[in-house]
Amino acid sequence: MEEEEYTRRSQRPKKRRLRKGRAIFTFLVLCVIVIAVYSVMQYRSGLQLASDTKVAQEDFTGDQVQGDIENYLLLGVDTRGEEKSRTDTMMVLSWNKTTNDVKLVSFMRDIYADIPGYQSYKLNTAYYLEGVQLLKDTISNMFGLPIHHYALVDFKNFESLVDILAPDGIEMDVEKDMSEKIGVTLTQGVHNLNGQELLGYARFRQDAEGDFGRVARQQKVIEALKNEILAPRNILNLPKFVGAAQGYITTDYSSAGEIQQVLKMVSKGKVSIEKATVPIEGSYDFQNFSHAGSAIVIDQEKNKEFLRKFLGISLE
Repeated sequence: MEEEEYTRRSQRPKKRRLRKGRAIFTFLVLCVIVIAVYSVMQYRSGLQLASDTKVAQEDFTGDQVQGDIENYLLLGVDTRGEEKSRTDTMMVLSWNKTTNDVKLVSFMRDIYADIPGYQSYKLNTAYYLEGVQLLKDTISNMFGLPIHHYALVDFKNFESLVDILAPDGIEMDVEKDMSEKIGVTLTQGVHNLNGQELLGYARFRQDAEGDFGRVARQQKVIEALKNEILAPRNILNLPKFVGAAQGYITTDYSSAGEIQQVLKMVSKGKVSIEKATVPIEGSYDFQNFSHAGSAIVIDQEKNKEFLRKFLGISLE
């Protein structure tokens, strides 16, 4: 009798532990369900916000990927409701899928370029004439640079994406007072900038540095956006941001493929970006043309050699 009573008592703590374990497991399952439902709802909310995007999908034929490096043509345009526009931002992001190294090359919009099928003009005119494909072909022909994919965002859509990702703004060190021709007034110092202010910062060029200063600021903005996307504090904003990006960003990727590529990059650990600008120092001068105005005439071979070394790939 005493032995039976002892056995019953000895089993009680185990049962209590089992009940406690089930409770914790149930709580975790509920948390996962709540997070999943929240993420889906926020993702759909982002999709709805971007349902009226005006940047249409374009026909695009990229180069065939060979090896571990993929190059993405990143473009920013200011449509202002017009049928045609020029590209204010032209970058190539080069991602080594094995090492997870990311390199970013900005191309100055006023480079005097040989545009296939047209007379030579400023590089950003290629997009105005025939869109992404002609701009891709122009850059590839000039530098032998393979371009595999593209992503394009209108400036108004860029503002919206920034405000979704970081509702309290993105910290930026504004190096001087800025206001002329950017639609906002910025003062020198460290500030949290909303989407409109961040775009204004990236577009400012009314100083001695001109477009070269603007390109440097655009690269700072890309770095800041990357940090915000990876910041734990913004994790709850990501589903809505990803949903909105499906509409606000135009790319040759399918929605699933686009998300998959970003996840691959992030899953490999810390992402650092090495940046450069074409033309490189000492490889260009300014010349005036009757049909194009002041343009940057570059030494193509010097810049091509730089790209070959910087990106670590062979160029045609």
